Amino acid sequence: MMGLCYIRFGITKAISGKLTGSLQPQCDIYGKCGAFAVCYPEKEPICECLRGFEPVNLDEWSKGNWTNGCVRRTELQCRAPESKVDKFLQLKHIKVPDYAHWIFANEDACQRNCLGGCSCLAYSYYTGIGCMLWNESLVDLQQYSAHGADLFVRLANSELPDEIGSGRRKIIIAVMVILSAFVSIISIYYLWKWIGHRHAKRASVPPKEAQWQNIFHGATGSSSDFQDLPLFEFTKLAAATNDFSETNKLGRGGFGPVYKGKWEDGQEIAVKRLSRVSGQGLEEFMNEVLVISKLQHKNLVRLLGCCVEGEEKLLVYELMPNKSLDALLFDPNQRNVLDWQKRFSIIRGICRGLLYLHRDSRLRIIHRDLKPSNILLDEELNPKISDFGMARIFDSKQDQASTLRVVGTYGYMSPEYALQGRFSEKSDVFSFGVLLLEIVSGKRNHKFQDHESFNLLSYTWNLWNQNNMFSLIDPAILNQSFERQIFKCIQSFGHGHFDCCGYISLVAEFRYVLFQIAVVIYSWCWSFGHGHFETIFRLSNLK
Repeated sequence: MMGLCYIRFGITKAISGKLTGSLQPQCDIYGKCGAFAVCYPEKEPICECLRGFEPVNLDEWSKGNWTNGCVRRTELQCRAPESKVDKFLQLKHIKVPDYAHWIFANEDACQRNCLGGCSCLAYSYYTGIGCMLWNESLVDLQQYSAHGADLFVRLANSELPDEIGSGRRKIIIAVMVILSAFVSIISIYYLWKWIGHRHAKRASVPPKEAQWQNIFHGATGSSSDFQDLPLFEFTKLAAATNDFSETNKLGRGGFGPVYKGKWEDGQEIAVKRLSRVSGQGLEEFMNEVLVISKLQHKNLVRLLGCCVEGEEKLLVYELMPNKSLDALLFDPNQRNVLDWQKRFSIIRGICRGLLYLHRDSRLRIIHRDLKPSNILLDEELNPKISDFGMARIFDSKQDQASTLRVVGTYGYMSPEYALQGRFSEKSDVFSFGVLLLEIVSGKRNHKFQDHESFNLLSYTWNLWNQNNMFSLIDPAILNQSFERQIFKCIQSFGHGHFDCCGYISLVAEFRYVLFQIAVVIYSWCWSFGHGHFETIFRLSNLK
């Protein structure tokens, strides 16, 4: 079964002006270059027709009036012989048009769907979002420097001649240049390491009171923000973890391994040692230290201190005996430990932690990387949100922000963040919704696939359309005593309309905020705890 949904990816002019008006005011004006033209913020003039198109009014275009846009030079050859079949022009890092038809299809099927219809003018496939098709004029295209999507514009065969020969020569030259540059960079890197190692041996360890100032050299922030946070010596952490031995290794995150350690007084700790090739630099490291050191909540992991010596960057946390949620939830041998009562308790705890981050803490925090591996479990399986390296601090009046550097984990990132770099409280709500689906189903979103669905979201959508949500539930938690509560949890995903409401709506404006989610979740507790509940269907009615 193939689902079809019509969605809008754009943002309103009012919000756009507040966020990016000072950076790219011309290209942020809706339809600045008209149809079938791209706005380039860094070029002059800023508007260019797409390849295969020409200005509708050349005189007006040359005067800088681009709103009439461009028109196709050669008409499409719909259902032409194979030798003359239409081709696609690939545009990278593009802000796609606001409205699209969204279908559940993989990348190859997405192209076939567009090519098979005479009305389809362009398509885009984005990991974690899926296939988007455009049948109307392509308006408000904008070139981004880093994020955005790859847009494939349909052109007549004659507009894209065979360039295999010249392309092969270009590839060979490019590979040779890249290899030469790579060898040079590696040589310089090892020379720099050798020189730095010699200097490090000669340098003395700075006094304790000066260490924060040294750490902050070249980093954003103020050392005064961290005066109360303990600094540990690397040798002490090495001793506590048995020199970071494999037997002490608890697991590995996105930025490096985590080790179990024990102080001399018997206190157990978890030491996160950032890999030198992880991609998390000093900025992200200090951001995590700044955020988590200022927060106090029972559903957030507690930071005990850190260590920065030379190239070593380490964070010291309280030890979580049951590791992370994904270690139990997706392990066939351990998932039965998580019955519905425990899973529901974990859902409530994550909700409390997020509500604290968004509304109740001194700082207003957007996590941006909520997923099962970042939910740690203590000895009583109480959840604690961790890994704040990607978190962003909002002021009290700020509702959303944008970035050119999109970070996080595909499958948990909201569409507006993955495609346009816009994030807000509702970006975390989308991640929370995906997390709830995984908790209820016991299936991973980004690794799930069957013959009709390419991820857990599309699978849930198909079950919803088939009125068969019963099949979504993990058999390990099926229990007649809790079936009404599980059903109510499933209902909340879509609030009766899975494609446009609830937690995981593709459109941010239709999602709940955390306060609303907390009210819904705690209403379940009240209703079931007091035995008063409105008439609902049993799980057998879902089949």
